[in-house]
Amino acid sequence: MIRVLIVDDQVLVRRLLTAILDQDPEIEVVGQAADPHEARTQIKRHNPDVVTLDVEMPKMDGVTFLKNLMRLRPMPVVMISTLTQKGAPTTLEAMEIGAVDYVAKPSNTYPGEMAAYSEEIISKVKAAASARVRKYVEPADAQATGDKLSRQRWDTHRLIAIGASTGGTEAIREVLQGISADCPPIVITQHIPAEFSGSFAERLNRQCPMNVHHAEHGMPIRPGNAYIAPGGQHLEVAGAGQALTCKLNQEAPVNRHRPSVDVLFDSVCSRVGKRAIGVILTGMGNDGARGLLKLRENGSKTIAQDRESCVVWGMPGAAVSLEAADQVLALSDIASALAKEAQLK
Repeated sequence: MIRVLIVDDQVLVRRLLTAILDQDPEIEVVGQAADPHEARTQIKRHNPDVVTLDVEMPKMDGVTFLKNLMRLRPMPVVMISTLTQKGAPTTLEAMEIGAVDYVAKPSNTYPGEMAAYSEEIISKVKAAASARVRKYVEPADAQATGDKLSRQRWDTHRLIAIGASTGGTEAIREVLQGISADCPPIVITQHIPAEFSGSFAERLNRQCPMNVHHAEHGMPIRPGNAYIAPGGQHLEVAGAGQALTCKLNQEAPVNRHRPSVDVLFDSVCSRVGKRAIGVILTGMGNDGARGLLKLRENGSKTIAQDRESCVVWGMPGAAVSLEAADQVLALSDIASALAKEAQLK
C-alpha cells in the first residue's frame, strides 16, 4: 500500500482528494492536515510514502514548508497548485526544491473531466511513491562553473535535442547549466502545462548561460540558443542545413502527450540527420524512447539518463530497453558528455 498524507487548508479539497485516492486499492490516505504545523505532527505519526501539498496555505506557505521538509526529512511530495501563469513560478520553485510533480487544484468539473483528473493524480502519486528524492541544499555560487564553461569549444553545426517529463524541469536546468553560451542550438520538449511553459523558459533563461526561448512558430534555430516547446503544442524542427526553424502544431497527442518527445525526435532525425545528439531524461511513461532509437539507427549519438539519478526512470528505462542509447549516464555527467561529443575537432 502507498500511504498518503493530504495537506491542504480547504476541507472540501481534502475530502475530494481523499475520495479520489481511495478509489485505488493500492493507495491508502492515512491522514489529512489543514496547515504545515499539523502536517509535521501527521508526518511523525504516520510516516507517509507520499505527501500531497497545497502551494498556498495559512501560517506557513507550502514552498517554505517544502524547503524545511526536504532539508530535514526528504520524502516524495506532489504539489497541488493553481495551474495558472501566476502560480507557475511558485510551482517551478517547488520543483527546484525537490517536489516530484504537481497537479492542478481540483475544481467543479464535468464527470468526464473529473475522471481524467482522478486518473492523473492517482498515476502521479504512484509514480512519486517510487521516485528518488534528494535532500535540499541551498544553491551554490555559480561563478566557478561559469569560469569552467568558458573553456568549452563547440561544433555549432551540431544540434542537441532533449526530452523529459516527471522531474525534468530540474534535470534540464542542470544539463543546461553545464553547457557554455557558445553551444550548438538546443531544442527541448518537456511535458508541461501551457500555463507553465513560458515561466519555465524564463526561469531557465535567467539561470543558464545560453539564451533560452519559449519557442514560437517560425523562430530561427541558432547556436547559443535553446528552445522550449510550449505546453499544448508539438515542437518540430523545420528547414534544412543551417537554416532551421521551430515548427509548432496542435495535432493529436502522441503517447498521450502534446508536446511529445517522439514528435520532436522524429523531426530532428529527418531534418538534421547524423549531426544531431539526442538526450532523454527522467520521466514517467515511454514517450521519446522510439524516437531516440530512430535517431541512433540514423547515425546520431544518443544519451539516456541512468536509473540512479532519475526521479522516475520510465522514459530513459524504455529507451534503454530498446537499446536506443549509446551512453547511459548520471545526470551530472551529461553536460560534459555533450561537450565532448560536440567539441570542435
